[in-house]
Amino acid sequence: MIISSWNVNSIRARIENIKGYLKKFAPEIILIQEIKTEDKTFPYEEIKSLGYESYVFGQKSYNGVAILSRSKLINIKNDIIKDKNKQARIISAEFAYKKKNIQIINVYIPNGNPVDTDKYSYKKDWLNNFIKIIKSNQKKNQNIIIGGDFNIIPSIEDVYNPKSFEDDALFKLEIRKKFREILNLGFNDAYRYLYPEKEGYTYWDYMRGAWQKNNGLRIDHFLVSNSLIQNIKDIKINKYPRGKEKPSDHTPIELIME
Repeated sequence: MIISSWNVNSIRARIENIKGYLKKFAPEIILIQEIKTEDKTFPYEEIKSLGYESYVFGQKSYNGVAILSRSKLINIKNDIIKDKNKQARIISAEFAYKKKNIQIINVYIPNGNPVDTDKYSYKKDWLNNFIKIIKSNQKKNQNIIIGGDFNIIPSIEDVYNPKSFEDDALFKLEIRKKFREILNLGFNDAYRYLYPEKEGYTYWDYMRGAWQKNNGLRIDHFLVSNSLIQNIKDIKINKYPRGKEKPSDHTPIELIME
């Protein structure tokens, strides 16, 4: 079973690339971020023609998250964080897997830049609220997978030039500590669990030839609860879509469960 996550950077602008990816790699579930469209303008029919149901929490022109699934998901929620800025950044669902009920949470965490603005305060507040929500959810269900664009670089191994990101909201020490705080609730960074030292960039800026030079960042993650980590067979970073014409600046990450 493949569960994928991908910041598509506008679903309507990338629809042909998205359809090509779904046809070629056929994940069972895909979490998508930054769809940049309202629910009413989401391309439901084009996605459905490929065998996927769409569960959408959209927003006009900005943000927005969705879960696409080949099988029916239950308990869809898009209000689990009371977002003071009313931004569409999180959606969750549940599905059954090997006699376990799994909650899957799709996040698009705020970027937070510039750090001397309200955007950075918003990121910190959002993360604090998210941590509270996870603690609460764990009282009901320990089987949780969190995937998405975290806008967090966990460590120096996850950025091509750590020095240049010292004052960036993606790499600030207090933000990385929040990432660690989530892990300490009983989660594993799936990529680093399986590949402690391997490069795993998921994002390359459009500027300065970042893709061609491999000047990347690892900011898209799957966090898997301790109760599920033994079910993870592999995790892959699929660079195929990033090399296509008019790509997203992110590429999919794929969690393979057995």
